[in-house]
Amino acid sequence: MSSAATAPDTASLRALAEQSNAWPFEEARKIVARLKRYPKDEVIFETGYGPSGLPHIGTFGEVARTTMVRHAFRILSEDTVRTRLIAFSDDMDGLRKVPDNVPNKDMLAAYLGKPLTRVPDPFGTHPSFGAHNNARLRAFLDAFGFDYEFMSSTECYTSGRFDKALLTVLARFEEVMAIMLPSLRAERASTYSPFLPVSPNTGVVLQVPIVAHDAAAGTIQYNDPDTGERMTTPVTGGQCKLQWKPDWAMRWLALGVDYEMAGKDLIDSVKLSGDICRALGGRPPEGFNYELFLDDKGQKISKSKGNGITIEEWLRYASPESLSLFMYREPKAAKRLYFDVIPRHVDEYQQFLEGYERQDAKQRLTNPVWHIHAGHPPRPEIPISFSMLLNLVSASNAENADTLWGFIGRYWPGVTPQSAPKLNAHVEHAIHYFRDFVLPAKKFRVAGDVERAALMDLREALSQLQPDSSAEKIQEVVYEIGRRPPFLDTSGKIKTRDGKPGVSLDWFNMLYQVLLGQEKGPRFGSFVAVYGLGNTIDMIEGALARSGVSDQESGVGSEQGLSPSRSS
Repeated sequence: MSSAATAPDTASLRALAEQSNAWPFEEARKIVARLKRYPKDEVIFETGYGPSGLPHIGTFGEVARTTMVRHAFRILSEDTVRTRLIAFSDDMDGLRKVPDNVPNKDMLAAYLGKPLTRVPDPFGTHPSFGAHNNARLRAFLDAFGFDYEFMSSTECYTSGRFDKALLTVLARFEEVMAIMLPSLRAERASTYSPFLPVSPNTGVVLQVPIVAHDAAAGTIQYNDPDTGERMTTPVTGGQCKLQWKPDWAMRWLALGVDYEMAGKDLIDSVKLSGDICRALGGRPPEGFNYELFLDDKGQKISKSKGNGITIEEWLRYASPESLSLFMYREPKAAKRLYFDVIPRHVDEYQQFLEGYERQDAKQRLTNPVWHIHAGHPPRPEIPISFSMLLNLVSASNAENADTLWGFIGRYWPGVTPQSAPKLNAHVEHAIHYFRDFVLPAKKFRVAGDVERAALMDLREALSQLQPDSSAEKIQEVVYEIGRRPPFLDTSGKIKTRDGKPGVSLDWFNMLYQVLLGQEKGPRFGSFVAVYGLGNTIDMIEGALARSGVSDQESGVGSEQGLSPSRSS
């Protein structure tokens, strides 16, 4: 089915989008409703980044998801309203603690409390730590092709861009305090001020009580914590910054933000900032609260801790599209973001891509690849799953891509790394993943007596097949051998097309555990078709040898060479 042949016109696409239950359209419809209440000729989307640590996947996820909502809005508005996406960096925040995952920690400790753009870069590559992390953010956003405008908090404060909004906060000081104080503990409330002056002596962002404020003069007064001297400073020109909840509200007002999502941990903060924004005469943006990503121990991923996965690590093992799929799916559900989720998302992205070709226009709008690729997903080009490649690497102990290409080329004649660059990247990813995660955990289970008998029968049945037997034919043989106790399904719950008794998963789990040294794998018949009948028979012989069955007992020779050329 050709994508171009079935593509609806703009009006038809909008009509379908208005009814779609895909979450980006549900979010975009909020913005459409907002514009009906408060018309404007430009919609501003915003994402925030705190550069106290290196950018991590959660940062990417917020930009990716917001981009999906932005595109959904463009469909609903038929692109008649200009849109912008601002990636905002809170780089004027004071350095609260030294991150765990950076060099030169002792040097950084001397700059605690100073704005991140005034803290030296521990990596030695940029003018400041904030500039270094901002560059990292922009580099990976650029690598993914996001359409965004980078904006620096330091630049906005020091250039005067925020001055008008800051003077509004000062003019409505008491209203802001009335919103914030009930949310604070008594001790914190007694010294709280929305304004944080930057010390002219030390450069530290000061957490000090404000003893006086003058809206007409645009100034605040505080006592210097080191000298006790009464200080008067303007709230404009970068000489002050705001506490982060008032800062968030002020930014929405100053930049006219219409949409911003945030993590579930910020639900209360979003409400408070929204109340402050209204008190300043603005309208808080639309948005939703997404669930947090968890590491392998179930802990929240943190920039400063460096737990979880980095962008670079994911891309070592998988495609960018697979990462985008992870971000698209179930944004309001907590998900483990660790290395073991990668293979499934690689394969499921490919499945969604293949399924897209068979869907009608309405169904396509609920397919993740439509949102990942802004309505224009590419045609599927990879004929083999990631899990299959991992099993090929595991079975053959491939140390380089050439070995894998030998198997691939035998099953798909004519395909080469040059003719299939995406498949070539797929192969490299599989080798990296195998070396780093599969190989260290690989552990062969010794077959029991019943399992040994079944393996010997499977070896014999496979040896009777023609070398070019299809995956379906091989799978039939595998099923037939598995129709025996204890693998036979006696519950009747497993239905088969031919009406024969089903085979439990225990049979296939045994094959992967005993033959490949791992818990799970792809469809076994498909694996054998690519790996080769001869190589598979040799692999079975290796498992029988490990379980104490001699070559004479199993009825074959002892050849163990596993290579793409072994065909029967």
